[in-house]
Amino acid sequence: MSSDAPNKEACSPANGGCGCSGGTPASGALPPGVVTVEAPAPTTRRNFLFQIGIALNLLAGALISIPLIGFVLSTFIQKFPLQWISLGSLEKFPVGQVRLAQYLNPYRRTWDGETAHIPCWVRRIDEAEFQVFAINCTHLGCPVRWFAESKLFMCPCHGGAFYENGDHAAGPPPRGLFTYEYRVLNGNLEIKGGILPTLANPGNPTEKVKEA
Repeated sequence: MSSDAPNKEACSPANGGCGCSGGTPASGALPPGVVTVEAPAPTTRRNFLFQIGIALNLLAGALISIPLIGFVLSTFIQKFPLQWISLGSLEKFPVGQVRLAQYLNPYRRTWDGETAHIPCWVRRIDEAEFQVFAINCTHLGCPVRWFAESKLFMCPCHGGAFYENGDHAAGPPPRGLFTYEYRVLNGNLEIKGGILPTLANPGNPTEKVKEA
């Protein structure tokens, strides 16, 4: 037998069919340098609807987050400087009495309506000394009422009570009433208003916050 004859064992399918120089590649084998590329899977209706759902969720999340981000940033960017607002002539507030007054919010919007008129309680201690209280209870913000007979401010919501000078008397409120800074100018009583006194902007607190 000639030595040039192909080696049957080397050309057998078990050895890949490529052991002989003149042999033909086995069925299914690719020539060297050829790269296979898989065809993309066809888009099914289920996958399409899934992708649409993801897009809608992302859009909804963006629509919700935009106003929230704007609200948070507005506390650092947008500032409302307080300004002096007249409550009227001193004759409206007799010495030794507490009277309800009202002022127009300088930062009102057209849709505020009657809520742009902010009430407050004015206590005249003597000819030159006043206390001007925010009408809101320091518990949950309900409007307090003045009872001259008992000389107490009472909250109708949860039974909070405050003394005549605004100090906390009873009930769940954690502190006394918030007060406005005031001045007397040209026979009129003026307060520094525009933003309601709160824990963040307490004005002139009549009593420190109670220790927890």
